[in-house]
Amino acid sequence: MPVRPITPGALRAELAARLAAAVPPGGRLRVAVDGAPPAHPGELAAGLVEPLRAAGHHAVHVATADYLRPASLRLEFGRTDPDAFYTDWLDEQGLRREVLLPAGPGGTGRVLPALFDAARDRATRAPYVTLPPGGVVLVSGAFLLGGTLPFDLTVHLELSAAALARATPPGEAWTLPAYARYADEVGPAAVADVVVRCDRPGRPALVDAAR
Repeated sequence: MPVRPITPGALRAELAARLAAAVPPGGRLRVAVDGAPPAHPGELAAGLVEPLRAAGHHAVHVATADYLRPASLRLEFGRTDPDAFYTDWLDEQGLRREVLLPAGPGGTGRVLPALFDAARDRATRAPYVTLPPGGVVLVSGAFLLGGTLPFDLTVHLELSAAALARATPPGEAWTLPAYARYADEVGPAAVADVVVRCDRPGRPALVDAAR
């Protein structure tokens, strides 16, 4: 598969064009922007909102950091358990119910951008937004692929194990086994529709993944 160095701005423009072309007639597009925090999936997803809107597609960005489970559930085995971090932190049921199903075929388009404030350990009380037909919802975060979450198009921001270890703050090094497990069990670079290699900060390289 060809790998093309690309500037961050050109990457946003090319991805926005691809997403706009993938929106089904009269429907909506559900996009995963998957990656560990050092790959900055939230930054890329947020950067796609305006280009999509300029192309005539209303877009909403939802970060998985706003869809974590309550502390009593996600921290049941402690604050630094990598297996719990991998399997128990994200409220997949809430994300599916409040974002992915409403944005899917036959859905209402009534999307909740944020469900839970992990810092305060309580619901956000954020207002719902309406995603009209032709709209795009961009969900950013880690561990989004290979499971049961219903996405229409997936983007994976790939970091080598060495690059991820270098970019991860020492206090978060306990998460590295979780990302290694994800790479081994899911192989996100093999299942994503689009792969962006992010080993060199500010100098991404675009790969079109073959399915």
